[in-house]
Amino acid sequence: MNKNREEEELESLLQGYSMMLYFTGLMVLYEPDDACIDEFWRGGLLRRLPVRSRNPLFVSAAADLHGSCCPENVCLKRIKSDFLKLFIGTGKMSAPPYESFHLGKEKLLFDKETLEVKEFYKSYGWKFALEGNIPDDHIGVEILFINRLIDTYISLDDEVCKREMRNEIARFIERHPLKWSSEWKDMVVANAETSAYRGIAKLIHASLVDISDILKNWG
Repeated sequence: MNKNREEEELESLLQGYSMMLYFTGLMVLYEPDDACIDEFWRGGLLRRLPVRSRNPLFVSAAADLHGSCCPENVCLKRIKSDFLKLFIGTGKMSAPPYESFHLGKEKLLFDKETLEVKEFYKSYGWKFALEGNIPDDHIGVEILFINRLIDTYISLDDEVCKREMRNEIARFIERHPLKWSSEWKDMVVANAETSAYRGIAKLIHASLVDISDILKNWG
């Protein structure tokens, strides 16, 4: 297998993970609607995930998502209810999706971790479209940034630049979402009423672990 073929396979693999992270990121960032159900449930993404993994958590996530409720009105209501309870809350979120909550010594929101992740975004000239409305350290925002880095990686031609970008993607994942996504995932699994959100949380953490491992061991 030559270098070009290997690189093509890596890019295809990263694109598959990026697609899954995009779906899961949206489901945590925004309250699900009919269009989301159409795209991800009726569209078949959940029945045929774009990558395969031997990671036991990934396998468990796939099983949860394959068995999640049918896209009927009652299903959408249950998923919306789960979203609001887990990530918005009427007084207290069941699974706060913020880095600063999980890493802050006093479990406070918007601590120094928010500023650190924002500096990482700035170093790549990236701004979240809803900056100011959703904190920079939201798991969904961090996922969108990872997708941006993957897109940049795929667009590069020079091997030296690609190597540096592989290192940067792994560095961001390890310095930020991987430091807290396991704890957040456990909170979602413990409090979610739908297999949809249990599977989504597992898939997010498993995908981050997989991407980090793949990039660190590449070449």
